[in-house]
This record gives sequence, C-alpha cells and structure tokens, in this order.
Amino acid sequence: MLFRKSLVCFITGFLFITGAYSQSKTPKGSLFIIGGGTRSEALIADLIKTANLGPKDHIIVLPMSSAEPDTSFKYIAVQLSKASGNPIGNLNFDKSTVNNSKWLDSLRTAKLIFITGGDQNRFMKSVLNTPVYQVIHEAYQNGSTIAGTSAGAAVMSRYMITGQQALGDTVYKETFDKLWDKNIVFEEGLGLLNSVIIDQHFIKRSRYNRLFSALNAYPSFDCIGIDEGTAIVVHNNIATVSGVSQVLKFSNPKKLNTTSKGLIEMEDLRLGIYSNGDKFRLKK
Repeated sequence: MLFRKSLVCFITGFLFITGAYSQSKTPKGSLFIIGGGTRSEALIADLIKTANLGPKDHIIVLPMSSAEPDTSFKYIAVQLSKASGNPIGNLNFDKSTVNNSKWLDSLRTAKLIFITGGDQNRFMKSVLNTPVYQVIHEAYQNGSTIAGTSAGAAVMSRYMITGQQALGDTVYKETFDKLWDKNIVFEEGLGLLNSVIIDQHFIKRSRYNRLFSALNAYPSFDCIGIDEGTAIVVHNNIATVSGVSQVLKFSNPKKLNTTSKGLIEMEDLRLGIYSNGDKFRLKK
C-alpha cells in the first residue's frame, strides 16, 4: 500500500514537472490573432510575412469553427493564394479523423495554420483532448505561425470566452448589458496564451462589458479586445498591432469588489489603446 502511494506521488510529481517545463519554453513560432470582419490585402500580406514561408512550406486551414467548413475554407484560401504560391490544405477534423496520422503529420509540418471563424465552442469540441490539440502546440513550439480570426481568435486563450451569459440572459447576445459577477462563461481554449483573454469584433460590437467581466473573473490577466480588420502579432510575449482599427488592453484592476447584489466594482485599471504598428507586452 505504501509502495502504491509512493508510486502515485512520483508519477503525479513527474507529470507536474514536465508540464511546467513544456509551458516555460518560449515558442519559436508566432500568433496572428485577427478580430474578425473584412481582411484587407495588407493584413493578409502581413500574415504571410509573419509566417516566413519558404518555397517548400505549406499552409493548413482548420475550418471546424464554421457550420459551413468548405465555404469557410474557400474564402480564406482565395485570399491566401493571392498573397502566396504555397500549397494550402483543408483539414476538417472530426471524431473519425483526429487520429489520422497523415493528417496530423500535415498539420505538424505546416508553416502556417489558420483557424477560421464561426463558433469557438464548436472548434474546441473537435480538438480538445485529441492529438490535434497537441500537434497545434507542437507546431507553435517548433516555429509555425498559428493564425485565427473571430472564433479562431477566441480559441487562442487558455480560458476562452464562449459568448454566453451565466445569469439571467440565456439567449446569446453580441454584447453584455450588465456588469455582474460570475456572469461570463468560459470554456477551455487552446491555451496558446496562458495569461491573456482575447475578445473579438471588439469596438464594432461594443464588447466592453464582456471584457470588463472577464477582467473581474481573472484580474491578474491581460484582457485584449481586438477590433474587426485588425490583428495582434504575438512573438516572445510582445504584441504588434496590424490593421485598420484598434486593439484595447484592460489589466491591473484596483480595489476590485462585488456588492451584495453581485455588481462588479473597481476603482481603477490600466487601459491601453493601440493601432497599426504599436507594440505592447503581454503577461506570460
């Protein structure tokens, strides 16, 4: 009995140490996180430049967020093919293909992986606890650029905004109409960003209340709102803005409190508003 307990403790400790080690390594790749909306030719050109594609490299599109994955793939493939002559593959993973070794090898060796828009919850249901999740992380660690738009932006976070509210309104709305504690719903995302929460379509859909709610839930995090037609390019925890609109960062709230009725209060916070070419640091 003592031996069994010791063995369990050893295995648990080993997994914790190796997990911490893998998270502490600085990825060689980049993230290109688009807030949704129309993607200009200049934005796509910056994406291709960030990926640093060689003549033998290929691009993989993951359309699992979309209810119409083939259509979603077609639109982004047309844009990418105008900016790059590299081969573009469409891998619409489902339960029958998440263990397909050829598909996984193609994903693993892609220099650019693009996650389309749609429903971030649909995407994570397809990849969470599968080899696809692991291979995306492996590709990022080894130098690939992981890009996503709209829902494909939301999945970058460790704690992913689902868009749903937990209290009162059960019908989906583009933004929140109240600032209540424990109202925002999160699910597990890809975790390519550990201490950052991403919200998309931010200025266009006035999602300030939603991101304030996220900051209340995770006050030690950076909460980033990316507007349409705009992206942040993340490398070594430095974010560079690309695109036609702005990016907002909420962080470091002071005197955070909840009233007896569940209303969120804070006396102060750090706010940054950034546009094309601006750089700022993200928490690790």
